[in-house]
Amino acid sequence: MQNAGWVSWTLEMLALIFVLALGLGVLALVVMFLIDRSQRSDAIRRNYPVLGRFRHLFTSLGEFFRQYFFAMDREEMPFNRAQRDWIARASDNKGNTIAFGSTRKISEVGTPIFVNAAFPPLDDQFASTEAMTIGPHAREPYTTNKIFHISGMSFGAISKPAVQALSRGAAKAGIWLNTGEGGLSPFHLEGGADLVYQIGTAKFGVRDEQGNLSDEKLAQVAAHPQVKMFEIKLAQGAKPGKGGILPAAKITPEIAEIRGLRLGEDGISPNRHREVNDFGELLDLIKRVRDVTGKPVGFKTVIGEAEVYRPFFELIVERGPESAPDFITIDGGEGGTGAAPMPLMDLVGTPIREALPLLTNLRDEHGLKDRIRMIAAGKLVNPGDVAWAVAAGADFVTSARGFMFALGCIQALKCNRNTCPTGITTHDPQLQRGLVVTDKDLKVAQYAQNVMKEVETIAHSVGVAEPRLMRRRHVRIVQPGGDSIPMNRILPSWSPPAGS
Repeated sequence: MQNAGWVSWTLEMLALIFVLALGLGVLALVVMFLIDRSQRSDAIRRNYPVLGRFRHLFTSLGEFFRQYFFAMDREEMPFNRAQRDWIARASDNKGNTIAFGSTRKISEVGTPIFVNAAFPPLDDQFASTEAMTIGPHAREPYTTNKIFHISGMSFGAISKPAVQALSRGAAKAGIWLNTGEGGLSPFHLEGGADLVYQIGTAKFGVRDEQGNLSDEKLAQVAAHPQVKMFEIKLAQGAKPGKGGILPAAKITPEIAEIRGLRLGEDGISPNRHREVNDFGELLDLIKRVRDVTGKPVGFKTVIGEAEVYRPFFELIVERGPESAPDFITIDGGEGGTGAAPMPLMDLVGTPIREALPLLTNLRDEHGLKDRIRMIAAGKLVNPGDVAWAVAAGADFVTSARGFMFALGCIQALKCNRNTCPTGITTHDPQLQRGLVVTDKDLKVAQYAQNVMKEVETIAHSVGVAEPRLMRRRHVRIVQPGGDSIPMNRILPSWSPPAGS
């Protein structure tokens, strides 16, 4: 009888809880109905109270469902699943063979197809990638035999453990790490990697109290033996012609010290260097930085129209080859960043696949091929991308987002919200815990090594001993009709006029 009473009491309590829950649910629906009907900002919710909320829920979840359930391997943007999976396997040093056939739609316009040789070199006819020197007129030129390196990502834009893993991974792979425009942090240095110090328009890390370039601070940065080169950033692919702002709320004492900012003040990056109004002043700035630091100096930019740079190369010829930048980093208009206005991200700047060959031709036309090194950037993350760039005229290739994927990026598209779930672009300590430096540094190194290894494989397939021997004739570009044309017919390399 006692058990029966206990069961009866339990059922009564459950019934009461159910009624209360149902009542609260109905009350919540009534409250949402009244709120939706009375608000004025959203027409869907006003006309369809409660039900209209599901539209916003499904819209916000659309990115997630497309990425994991609906998009085909080659459909996603900005990087598809096939690209990301290749990087994941390369980072883990797993085999990158596939079965049954390519999933790539090779009839898509613009697809590069490498021209395999009838009699490729045998294993004993391969050559190591030739070492190349940058900055022969600098007091301390830089020489490396690696062709694939890490592009600029600032401490502040990415987290402390991300910088640490990149620094250590770059050292293991023997490649350089670009600091980005946020200054030189201890985390860049601790891995022992070669570093390229980027000077942005705000001169973070090398500025005086008025925000002007400081020779004293330049010399202090150059005194670090790991700092091998300096890159003056004129523009980046995701937002050419647009500066930036680091809100005061996001500036920690550590970031303020590294960037040379005052706590409580926004960090403003102008849309260009105030002291550079023309090509002559650009060469003057390059000379100043090179004289102070003794290191090779170049600049990074986005090409709008290549012919605009003809007077630039003519001026270099007039002043003499010692006045030239030691390298030019060309970022395509498709380049990425953590935050940029959509019109600039989508529509401004010439894509790398057009800009690189055009500017390389101008350099070669003015006899500066051996003086100015060309560095290509802009969504070049897989071996085919890198091989294309080298064949098109690049001496080196750099990538930022490829190495973010090696760190574990899942393309959550949260870079600008401080909620990055992988700990790469957030300063939330709880989220940063997911990024284990001693694991990710090895992935960074293995990704770089596997890219370079497979670029060499492509080079051997087209019949040359090492990547820098590839030429535009080794690549065909798919046209609108589905057929392909050699790249040297579409964008021929510069050659001296007949009889000259």
